[in-house]
Amino acid sequence: MNKKVLVVDDQAGIRILLNEILQKEGYEAYSAANGEEALKIVSEKVPDLVILDMKIPGMDGIEILTRIKAKNADIKVMIMTAYGELNMINEAMEIGAVSYFLKPFDINEIRQSIRMELC
Repeated sequence: MNKKVLVVDDQAGIRILLNEILQKEGYEAYSAANGEEALKIVSEKVPDLVILDMKIPGMDGIEILTRIKAKNADIKVMIMTAYGELNMINEAMEIGAVSYFLKPFDINEIRQSIRMELC
């Protein structure tokens, strides 16, 4: 059975790019533009991995991460941020994020990180 990955980012271009990469790698890919969509997909599809942007209007990445972990602590979450905010990264790691990467990102690094988390 294919592993399921959810991409949460308010930027459509990032969601499309990552979904294309994930599908080419053989994963079942989902995307959400905001926290409410993300939490609905987490409840309905139960992804193995969530790739979560930290800066999303409305519900920020920390709140989304906290709610995902409250629903299912086994879901792995990789965070991404364009801002490199160390405090937010540290807080996310304490809540349970498995790794992080900075935007702009290297596609090959993301592929490798995803494979490592889902093997």
